[in-house]
Amino acid sequence: MSSQQYLISGILLVTLLAFVWGRWRYDLVAMFALMSSVLAGIVSPDEAFQGFGHPAVVTVAAVLIISSALRNAGVVDEVASRISHLTETPVLHIAALTGVVTVASAFMNNVGALALMLPIALSTAQERERSPALILMPLAFGSLLGGMMTLIGTPPNIIVASIRAQESGEPFSMFDFSPVGLPVAIIGFAFITLLGWRLIPRARLEYKEDASALAAGVYLTEAQVPASSPLLGKTLGEVDGLDEDNVEVIGVAGKRRFARAVRAGYQIAEEDILILRARSDDLKAFLDQHGLELRSTATPTFIQPSPDNEIMAEGVVRNDSPLIGRGVEFIRRQTGRTLALVGLARQGRPVTQRLRQQIFRAGDVLLLHGDSESVDQQFGSLGLWPLMRRPINLNRTRKIALASGIFALAIGLGIAGVVTLPIAFILAVGAYVLTGILTTRQIYDDIDWPVIVLLAAMIPVGNALTTSGTTQLVADSLIQVTEGLSIPLILTLLLVVTMLLSDVINNAATALVMAPLGIAMANTLGVNADPFLMAVAVGASCAFLTPIGHQCNTLVMGPGGYKFSDYWRMGLPLEILITVISVPAILWAWPLHG
Repeated sequence: MSSQQYLISGILLVTLLAFVWGRWRYDLVAMFALMSSVLAGIVSPDEAFQGFGHPAVVTVAAVLIISSALRNAGVVDEVASRISHLTETPVLHIAALTGVVTVASAFMNNVGALALMLPIALSTAQERERSPALILMPLAFGSLLGGMMTLIGTPPNIIVASIRAQESGEPFSMFDFSPVGLPVAIIGFAFITLLGWRLIPRARLEYKEDASALAAGVYLTEAQVPASSPLLGKTLGEVDGLDEDNVEVIGVAGKRRFARAVRAGYQIAEEDILILRARSDDLKAFLDQHGLELRSTATPTFIQPSPDNEIMAEGVVRNDSPLIGRGVEFIRRQTGRTLALVGLARQGRPVTQRLRQQIFRAGDVLLLHGDSESVDQQFGSLGLWPLMRRPINLNRTRKIALASGIFALAIGLGIAGVVTLPIAFILAVGAYVLTGILTTRQIYDDIDWPVIVLLAAMIPVGNALTTSGTTQLVADSLIQVTEGLSIPLILTLLLVVTMLLSDVINNAATALVMAPLGIAMANTLGVNADPFLMAVAVGASCAFLTPIGHQCNTLVMGPGGYKFSDYWRMGLPLEILITVISVPAILWAWPLHG
């Protein structure tokens, strides 16, 4: 081995150990590896930051932004409303939600797909009085399975496609992964739904009432009926959602009138103000379904925050708060008319009067609309303990068809070769901003910057493995170790090693390390490199044994109440099953001599 090969091998070994140890965040570890490679003279200074402009990095960032846009537009809420009746039994519940996230993960980043479905999973589990652990691990694993089906489903596929382009001049296309990923996803989904969830420890599957959900309370809010609402002319008794105890209409007011109680036969008219009592999660769905406009106590002199900074924030009235014994007008004066009351939750007694008539008490939970840059200071002056912030999307019109159409057009442009996928996705992001589905602030807020830094830093390091001849050296060594074995067995070994590596380090880093190794092994054997690249792509996405191998697994660990050792119980048989299925599928779709 040359001195450069020793150096890059040592840097990579230390980097992998640091990933496994987890003492430092993975983006910092990746940047350390890059800087060490530059100082060692393995990566030139001119090439050190080229990874930030790499198509794989741009694509990952754009997909995360698009995921946020689809959420803002109400696409996922629409899906959730259509599958809510499919959660009656545990198997149906798991199948419905895991099926949606598996399909969604094929066309958007799997982390984004899981993040969209996570609140739906938690709310439906609470509604059905089931432990979140029953749903969340299958959901996370389903997102990983779905990501294998297309180019954009998961970062390893994008990375492997880019490395193939460097090697042969042509990347994998959008659906080149489908002949292998689709059967793996279908059989993996069937395993998770019918058997896998039963392997989760029984202690995690015991339902425990969610104290945080109880603490949130039921808000009193007001919604106005616009001319475009489908409720016009209907009676209250004919309104969907009011017969399920999720949303209650406790009164109706005109634009300037006090609220009055009404019966089920009351006919809804334009500009009626419905006085609603509901949880915030149920409220958004109700407003979207019926085209209602959320109202606040804002007056014409209210200083509307910019779309980039507006936010909903929840706060509890402290015992020493100056709000106690006062009403909405005090909030207006105290904040210079920059904060407006949207909802009020009160424990112990029902709230029936309109918001502008309320007198605040200690322990009240207020839902307020204001500017994100000043809300913390305003909460301090009002004597409120902050609970959480919510995206200001309760009063935004759903644009499901528009958002879906923009996304479909971007995919179509990429598949047709009119523009590259990174360009198509950047154009889609621009369209989302122009149509108001995304704000300019959200573009940057919704990017997972540590993942971007990880990819950008590890790409030059991965390239250095190839340029220094290290990957070819390791490939030759593996060929010698496996001498006498058939090529399918060598391919299986590559897949298994990639799986194990992906279970302990980030899957993107795994793909960056193993893809050049797979190409080198194929070259040494004198066969087509594509089966080896596909084995790396599948193995890098199979992080089912630990919560640290993939962000999806990490996302569900806390809400699901899982322990580190819970994952392998369902993950190990799933990885064995995937190995048995994927190797024949790879060899069928990508012949060794083609």
